[in-house]
Amino acid sequence: MFGWRRAERRAAPPDQGALAAQARAAAAWSMAGLAPSGAGGRSDAGARSAKGMKEIDNAPTQDGARGGGLGQADALLRRLEWTVIRRLDGLLQGDYRTLFRGFGLDFADLREYLPGDDVRYMDWNVTARLQVPHVREFQEDREVAAWFLLDLSGSVDFGSGDIRKRALLSDFTGVMGRLLTGHGNRVGGMLYSGGSDVRPAVLPARTGRRHLLHLLDRMHGTAAALRGETRLRDLLEHARGVLKRRSVVFVVSDFISEPGWEMPLGMLSRQHEVIAVRLSDPLEMAWPDFGMVVLEDAETGDQLLVDTNDSGFRERFSAAAAEREAALRRTFARSGVDCLTLTTADRMDLALLDFARRRKRR
Repeated sequence: MFGWRRAERRAAPPDQGALAAQARAAAAWSMAGLAPSGAGGRSDAGARSAKGMKEIDNAPTQDGARGGGLGQADALLRRLEWTVIRRLDGLLQGDYRTLFRGFGLDFADLREYLPGDDVRYMDWNVTARLQVPHVREFQEDREVAAWFLLDLSGSVDFGSGDIRKRALLSDFTGVMGRLLTGHGNRVGGMLYSGGSDVRPAVLPARTGRRHLLHLLDRMHGTAAALRGETRLRDLLEHARGVLKRRSVVFVVSDFISEPGWEMPLGMLSRQHEVIAVRLSDPLEMAWPDFGMVVLEDAETGDQLLVDTNDSGFRERFSAAAAEREAALRRTFARSGVDCLTLTTADRMDLALLDFARRRKRR
C-alpha cells in the first residue's frame, strides 16, 4: 500500500554523487508506481505537503473496505445518483450517447432500388454483380453492451489528498454503469488485481440495477495482489478472448504497467469501441519538497531513499512524468482510442461533460 515516511537522520550527509544516482533512479521508478511510503516523524512543512496522506497506513481505502455486502455498493450508488448522475444527466440533456460512438445503424438487409431511395445507400458491388440496382437497409442500434476493464492493482490504491485513484475508479464505474443500465443497456466487468498468476474475474454483461450493485460489490471486495508488477497486457488479451460481440469497452487504469500492453490495446480497438479512462494524481506529475524520504513501490515492495530537497531531482521527476504523458498520448492516438483523464483533484462530472462535448464536435 502507498504510504509516507521520512528517512532517519544520518550522522553525516550522504554522498552527493550517490544521491544524484538515487534521484535519477527515483525519477524512473516513480513511473512504475512509486509513492512516499510509511509513517514517521516529519516536519510541519512535510506534513502540510502530504496533506491527506498521514493516515494512509492505518485507514482502509475509501472504497475498498471489507464488509457491508451489497449495502456498501447501494450506498455508493445512491450517493452518486444525488451528487453526480442527476447533474450529469441534466447537463447532457439525457443524451448520454454522446459519450460513445458505438450507437448508430446496423446493416439489416438488401433490396432492389425504388424511385426516391437515397443513392448514398446504394450497394454498388451487389448492383454490378446482379445487374439490378440494390440499396442497403439499416436498423437503429438501440442497445449496447458496455464492459468495464478495471485495473485494481496496487498502484491504483494511491492518492495524495482526500480521494484515491481507486475511489475514482469506483465512482466512474458507478456513474457510467447507472447511466447505461438506466436506459436498458447491459454492463459487464473484468476485475484485474495485478500480478501475473491471477486471471481477471469476469462478470457477464447484464442489465438492471441489481446487477450493477453486484459488479460494484465484487469490485469493492477485490484486493490488489500482494506482490508483482501490473501486466495490463494480460487484462487486454483476456478481454479479446471473452468479448465476441462488438461492445463499448472502458479500460479504467492508471496505465502504470509493464510494457507490452500497447499492441493488445490497438487490436482490441479494431473490434470494439475502446475508451481509455486514465486515473491520475497531481503528485504523480510533480513532487514538492518532502526532504529525505523512503519511496516504496506498492506492487513490488522495493524501497529507495531519495532527497526531495534536491531541485534537480524534482526537475528530472517532472520531466520524466511529462515524457510519460506524451508517450501515453501517442500510444492512444496510434491505437485509435480516445482518452478520458480523471484526476483526484478535479470533479468527475465536469471531466465527463468536457469529454462528451469534445466527442460531439468531431
